[in-house]
Amino acid sequence: MAKMTGAQVLAEMLKGYGITHIFHVPAVLRRTMYELEERSTIARIQTHGEKSAAYMADGYSRASKRPSVCMAQVIGAMNLAAGLRDPYLAKSPVLAFTGGRIPQTKFRKVYQEIDDVPSFDQVTKFNATIDDAGRIPDMVRQAFRVATSGTPGPVHLQFAGNEGQVDRGEADMDVLVEHDFDHVPPYRPEPELDRVKAAVKILAEAKKPVIVAGGGVRASGAGAELVALAEKLQIPVATSLTGKDSITGDHPLSVGVVGSYSRISANRIVSEADLIFYVGSETGGMTTHFWQVPPIGTSSISLDINPEQLGRNYPPKASVLGDAKVSLQKMIDVADASTAGVRKSWVERAQSLVAEWRGDFESLLNSDAVPIRPERICNELSKNLPSDAMVLADTGHSGMWMGGMFDLKHPGQSYTRSFGHLGWAFSAGLGAKCALPDRPVLTFTGDSGFWYHIGEIETAVRWKINAVTLVNNNGAGNQSKRGFDAAYGGEQTEQ
Repeated sequence: MAKMTGAQVLAEMLKGYGITHIFHVPAVLRRTMYELEERSTIARIQTHGEKSAAYMADGYSRASKRPSVCMAQVIGAMNLAAGLRDPYLAKSPVLAFTGGRIPQTKFRKVYQEIDDVPSFDQVTKFNATIDDAGRIPDMVRQAFRVATSGTPGPVHLQFAGNEGQVDRGEADMDVLVEHDFDHVPPYRPEPELDRVKAAVKILAEAKKPVIVAGGGVRASGAGAELVALAEKLQIPVATSLTGKDSITGDHPLSVGVVGSYSRISANRIVSEADLIFYVGSETGGMTTHFWQVPPIGTSSISLDINPEQLGRNYPPKASVLGDAKVSLQKMIDVADASTAGVRKSWVERAQSLVAEWRGDFESLLNSDAVPIRPERICNELSKNLPSDAMVLADTGHSGMWMGGMFDLKHPGQSYTRSFGHLGWAFSAGLGAKCALPDRPVLTFTGDSGFWYHIGEIETAVRWKINAVTLVNNNGAGNQSKRGFDAAYGGEQTEQ
C-alpha cells in the first residue's frame, strides 16, 4: 500500500472505472476535481441545478449502459436526491456523491446542517456515508458493484464535510478497480434448464400468446434474442415504453407499445391473448394500463434477473430467473419451430390489428395541417432518423405521442423515456450525447418540459454538446387541460 490522499485515490478509481464525464453543481470534492484535472481527461460539467446534473448522468448511463457520476455539496444534496427519482425508476446505474456533516459539529447547528442521508433511502439501492479517507477505496468499489449488479440502480455516497473535504485526508491505500462492474450487466446469471424447458413448453402450446418486452431486455442487450425466439415460435411482440427499442416497429410480429402511453393495436392484441410472456418487466401500472391490459388472472410466464419480479401482479404458469439475453438464447435452443404453425391465424390477427391502426391514423400521420400535427412529427422522425440515432422522450403528451406514433426502423437505433418527471428529457439528452459523441441524439419534449431546465442551453453551448432537441410547442401544459376543464366547469381563467 502507498500513502495517498482520498482525492488521489478517488480520481484514479473514477478514471479506472471508465468515467468520462462528471455532472455537478459546485462546490464539492474540490481536491478530487484538482486531481482529476491532473490525472485524467474526465470532463467536469457544471450544470445549472442539481436535478439537471442527475438527469444528465441518467441520460449518460441509459445511452452507454455504463455507470455515471453526479455530484453536489451538502446544501444541494436534497435537490440531487429529487433528481434520482427518474433513474431509480428507470433502473439506471447513477452514482451520486454529496458533501455531508462531520462528527465534530453534528447537532450543533453548524451552517446548513440537515441530515440529508435519509432523503436518498427511497431513490437508491445503496446509501452510505464516508467519514474517513481510508474508507474511500472499498466504499467506491461497493458503489459501482451495487449500481450495476442484478437490477441496476442509483447509489449515494455522502463524503464527510459540507464540500466532501474528507477527500483531503491521507491513509495507506491501494487503487483497486473491478472492471466487471464498469458496465451493465456485469454478470449474466444463467437460468435453470428445467425451468427454461417448462416455460418453452407452455409457450409453444399456447394458441394466442404475446411476448411483452420490458426494460430488462434493453438493459441486457437482448433484443436480437427476443426477436429470434418470437420468429421461431411465431409469437407477436408488444413492448413497454422502456422496451420500445427491443424490436423494430415495422417488424411483422411487432404490435407496438402496450399500456397507457401506447398503441391501440398492442392493447387489443394483449387483451385477446391467452398467455402473456413478460420478459424483463415489472408489470407496473403504465405497462398494463393499471392492470386492465391484460386483466389480473390472465395466464403468464415471467423472465427476470430479479426473483422479486417473477410473477409480480400476474401469477405465472412458469418462471425463469436469469439474465434476459442468456435465458432467451437457451429458450431458442430448446424451442420447437414446428409448433409455430398453430399460431398462423393468431399472427394474422395481430397483423390485421396493426394494419387497422395504421389505416385509422393514416390521415393524421401524413397530415399537411399547419401548425404541424404531432402525429406527423412522429411519422417524419420514424422515416428520417439516422439508422444509429438515440431518441429520448419526455413524459406527458411527449411520451404519449412518441410511445404510440413513433417507430424505430433500424436495430441500431435506441430509445428511452422519462419515468414521469417532466423536464427530464432535455438534460438527459445532453448527457446521452456526452456518452454517444459519434451518434445522433434527438430529444422530443414539449414547451412545458423544455422550460424546466432551459438554463442548460448555456451548458450545451459551453461544452459544445451537439444534441438535437425538438420542442412540440403548443403554448400550454396541455396534458393538464382536461383536468382543469373539469375543475373549472369548462371556463378557465387566464391565471
